[in-house]
Amino acid sequence: MSDNGHHVVRLEFTSAFEMLDFVQVVSDHLARSVGLDEDSRHWVSVAIRESVINAIKHGNQSDTSKHVFVDFETATDADLGELAIRVRDQGEGFDPETVANPLDPENLLKSSGRGIFLIRNFMDDVRLQRAPEGGMEIRMVKRVQPAASDDSSDPARA
Repeated sequence: MSDNGHHVVRLEFTSAFEMLDFVQVVSDHLARSVGLDEDSRHWVSVAIRESVINAIKHGNQSDTSKHVFVDFETATDADLGELAIRVRDQGEGFDPETVANPLDPENLLKSSGRGIFLIRNFMDDVRLQRAPEGGMEIRMVKRVQPAASDDSSDPARA
């Protein structure tokens, strides 16, 4: 890790679901290194799995000649830490505004369409856009939440 508390890890791999476990190991290690608690690490894990699956299945159409790129950037300053993740595919791309809401009655029983919805709920900041290099990218950030102070001794809170 560099002196300024920033660390960048870049992964590139073919569109193979077998790579999910490797991405998971890297994600878990980096999430732990910035101080994310167990719950936060779990949700980051789910978000990354969903985004890599989307990149392979929907973006690259499971074409093994196309690659998925995953960049992790950690930042730790004083007591605050964050993990930023960028997942990019080499697909045609799509308009994020056209993604159906999985909570709409007509979509409740569909077997797909929940990934982006879940990611938006699990992460602190999520942006979907066409990547300058081509394909689609999702940028996600999870921040370490400061420990809650114990307010039970505060008479004003009684």
